Amino acid sequence: MSIIKEFKEFITRGNVIDLAVGVIMGSAFANIVTALTQNLIMPLLTIITGKVSVADLKGVIGVTEIPYGLFLQAVIDFLLTAIAIFAMIKVINTASKKMEALRKKKEEEPEVEAEPEISEETKLLTEIRDLLKNK
Repeated sequence: MSIIKEFKEFITRGNVIDLAVGVIMGSAFANIVTALTQNLIMPLLTIITGKVSVADLKGVIGVTEIPYGLFLQAVIDFLLTAIAIFAMIKVINTASKKMEALRKKKEEEPEVEAEPEISEETKLLTEIRDLLKNK
């Protein structure tokens, strides 16, 4: 099998495509969280800390500046992303459990087949047949 053919089979597998979609969605989600952090949460932290921005926080050791604010901002971005993903997974798991419970309940309920309605004429003929059998 040629390398090109093997590569084509590999790349067209469903799980590889799903992974690519996941990476793209993750990247877009990261942009949303970064925008949320920089435009909403960090300004609120700025009010609390009294600094211009958390990212601007710096320490000085000797003549070297250590911008620990950038690290704090990255940690806050990470925590918000983790919380959002946790919430999404929690919702998906809850919905999945409810769907599974409904599926099990539906499987457990036996289907009741309605007996066909018997006409009066058929009932009368059945009674006559039974009486003739008993004689």
